[in-house]
Amino acid sequence: MQPEQNGTYCLGSDRDAVCGDIEYLREVAVGEARVMVRALGASDGLAAVTVINTAAEWYAEFLPASEVNEPEMTLDSWAEEARRMTWYGAFEGGELVAVMGLEYAGDAALLRHAYVLPDRQRQGIASMLHQRLERQVHGVDRIIVGTYTTNYKARQALEKAGYRPSPDPEAVLRHYYDIPEDRLQSSLTYEKHLDRDR
Repeated sequence: MQPEQNGTYCLGSDRDAVCGDIEYLREVAVGEARVMVRALGASDGLAAVTVINTAAEWYAEFLPASEVNEPEMTLDSWAEEARRMTWYGAFEGGELVAVMGLEYAGDAALLRHAYVLPDRQRQGIASMLHQRLERQVHGVDRIIVGTYTTNYKARQALEKAGYRPSPDPEAVLRHYYDIPEDRLQSSLTYEKHLDRDR
C-alpha cells in the first residue's frame, strides 16, 4: 500500500488499483465474525496457497482423479498469477480464510480462483468477498467467472449473485483464459453485464 499525493492510498497496480478512502479495508460483520478484506501481497502467498489447496481438496468429490491436482496451486504458480491479476483476501481475526483474484482481460473483468477454507464456508464470506471485488470493477462492460461444470456449489452461488451462463462458454474460455485443455473441456463460464457508467 503506497500513499498517493492527495493522502489516499492505492492497493494493487494498473487497472487493478484500489484507491480512495480505504473503505475497502474496513472490517465488516459476516454473521458473528468481523472480516477484513484487502489486497494480498507477496508476503501473503504462503497463507493464500494454503487456503487454496485446503479448499480445493473437495474437487475430488466431483472431478475424475486424473483432473485433480495435488497441490492445486504452488507458491510459484500463485506468484505467476499475481503478475496478471490482483489477489484479494478475507481475514478473520488476522487469519486468511478466503481468497479471490481480479484480472482485467480486454473488455471484461475476470473473477478467478475463489476459495474459502472449508470450516468457514456457508457463512457469507465468499459472497462478501465477491461483492467487494465486483464493486472494484471499472472500465469494462461485464464480469466473467469460470468454474467446473460439475461444481454445483459455485454454480448455485453465481446464479444467486445474478450471473448467467455464457451462451458459448468454450469460446469465452478460449478467448479470456489460459487453462489446460482438460480443464477447458470440463468448465463453463458465467457472466454479469454491468451498467455502462461504471
